[in-house]
Amino acid sequence: MNKDLMRQSVGYHGPTLLSLLKSEQYENADIHSVSAEFLKTALHHRRDRRIDNIAIQQFIARKADLLFAPLWKSTTSTELNDEETEDYYAIMPPLEQLMEVPNDDKRQYFFRDIERGDIVIGRVSSIRDFGFFMTLISLGGDLRRDIESLEITALCPVRDVPSHGKHEDPLSYFQVGDLIRAVLKDVDRYHERLAVTLNPSALPTHLSHWKLGVISGEDLPAYYRCNLTLGNPVAETYDKILYRTLGFANPSTVEYLLGKLGISEIESPSLMRGLQSKNFVGDDYAAALRKKQSASWALKCVKAGVEHFKAGRHVDAMNEYNKALEIDSNNVESLVARGALYATKGSLNKAISDFDLALETCPTHRNAKKYLCQTLVERGGQLEEEEKLANAENCYKKALKLDETFSEAEEALQKLRKHMQDEEKKEVLNIIIVN
Repeated sequence: MNKDLMRQSVGYHGPTLLSLLKSEQYENADIHSVSAEFLKTALHHRRDRRIDNIAIQQFIARKADLLFAPLWKSTTSTELNDEETEDYYAIMPPLEQLMEVPNDDKRQYFFRDIERGDIVIGRVSSIRDFGFFMTLISLGGDLRRDIESLEITALCPVRDVPSHGKHEDPLSYFQVGDLIRAVLKDVDRYHERLAVTLNPSALPTHLSHWKLGVISGEDLPAYYRCNLTLGNPVAETYDKILYRTLGFANPSTVEYLLGKLGISEIESPSLMRGLQSKNFVGDDYAAALRKKQSASWALKCVKAGVEHFKAGRHVDAMNEYNKALEIDSNNVESLVARGALYATKGSLNKAISDFDLALETCPTHRNAKKYLCQTLVERGGQLEEEEKLANAENCYKKALKLDETFSEAEEALQKLRKHMQDEEKKEVLNIIIVN
């Protein structure tokens, strides 16, 4: 397992998560190792963070072997700075900005989640001999919060301001109103006090290229610049803002975000254990599952159609059968039921067509074969009346080919052949008499 990631999670959630991990993953040696390390440093564990959502901790414990797997990423993630990513995907304002969250709640969650090493941005509000104060307007890095209206201040002591010369006052480079990017050095959650530093060594490794100190408006985070164009956020909706962003229309958004997370489109990881296998049977794929679902939905329509048919509501029954075939064009039960309805209404050719399609899909379907044989005999009778004897003979033969024991077709065929022989004899006699 990735021990560093596990340590971070345990350090965040505390002893409760550790207990759940040991219970769920009791045979995992890495968890016992992290547990021993945690107990040694338990006195340094911050206890003022309240994590009330036990469901999240239970989820982490159950999926720990997957969440902390060292090789879950399929590809190497791509690292781009804020300016480069602005048009790659949708940059959205903090969600609370669209939710009318009270400032007291925003403040509480800000001090709950802020950590040493986080990037903050603010304006210099006052300069003193011992340092300067800045009023925070936004966060840098990965954490996004709507904090400008909270009037949160942070102190940057003079010792944390790099000097540009041996005899120069480092504070002389700053003026009230300057935009400052700094790193959080100390967090006093109880008294809600923050201290920041401008020393580059305090930057996280992945952000070591960022400039600390005075910045321009162009250096502000993209999400903050997006906020400035919103106007009245209460009148906006998340969807409207999303569709207006340039990055949302980027056709390569999904590909880019997968690359940023290091996830392969072909062999994407999953936290569902059933999807960890690489050898799935054909019935597990989307096409097979969709076919099964369609057959199930179509069958419901057929059942409704049969009820209408029994009640004499033939139009409603036909609508249900047609709906079933729109869902699943090869649904055998739908074809047989519609064919039976066609036969009842006297549309024998349409009935025969439906029964034929049903048997093509399922050659062993008993009702399809039975109804087709009966309909062929009935159609043969119609053709006899129309003096289309050869066509009638073909209908009877087809019925017998489907079912050699079908006596009605055998009797009809024998009668037809006798009739045809009699007709031939009459024609011969007529020719003799004429000659």
